[in-house]
Amino acid sequence: EREGLADVVVRRLGLICHAPDLTEWATMVHRAKHPTGKVTIALVGKYVALHDAYLSVAEALTHGGIENGVSVDIRWVNSEEVMADTVDKLLAEAQGILVPGGFGKRGIDGKIEAIRYAREHKIPFLGICLGMQLLFDRGEEVRRCAGLGLVGGQVVRIPTACKLPHIGWNSLTFPNPSPLFAGLDEGIYVYFVHSYCGIAADAADVLALTDYGVPVTAAVGRGNVYGCQFHPEKSGEAGLQILKNFGGLNR
Repeated sequence: EREGLADVVVRRLGLICHAPDLTEWATMVHRAKHPTGKVTIALVGKYVALHDAYLSVAEALTHGGIENGVSVDIRWVNSEEVMADTVDKLLAEAQGILVPGGFGKRGIDGKIEAIRYAREHKIPFLGICLGMQLLFDRGEEVRRCAGLGLVGGQVVRIPTACKLPHIGWNSLTFPNPSPLFAGLDEGIYVYFVHSYCGIAADAADVLALTDYGVPVTAAVGRGNVYGCQFHPEKSGEAGLQILKNFGGLNR
């Protein structure tokens, strides 16, 4: 902008354009270059050798940190290496732990161990999609199996007449207040990709709902543990605000 490139393009295209207001952009750049602190977030997944597999999550965390005025140090933790005798070494410095979505059983035990560690050490935890479903007592996808039981209830196939999987944008309502959704109004749209949903035993654990022919649990929380069935990293400004709020829990 300082070099006048935009003016050249505008003249070339024959457009009439007023001087841009770059205040918001300049403020963001200043925050990015001059953070007031640092937050270490452990991202626990099985594809961490290829960072691009979680690029949307990583970029969303980075920008959430910018909004909080801090830099985000992402610790890439291979869930296949997380075991009872290694978890403390791998996660000891984490101020927040995030388990993203995924498929298949590979690395699941490590994700469960990471969630347990977050709970026992009172480290803010955010589970996305599968990461949320692991919080429940049990699940029925593929076969009936036990979960962590940090949120009472079970994970079942969505009992809806609508087409599954549920893919796309849907709005949220907030039956219970939560710092995870601070600054957001009911009716915001977020992005879903799932066929199974959690049914909480205690309505107080349900932080957000959506409608897909039937009410569907979109987010849960208990203590320092939070889970989103939707993908905040793919949910635009609303998702950025959610990850900003999660980063703020560590301050």
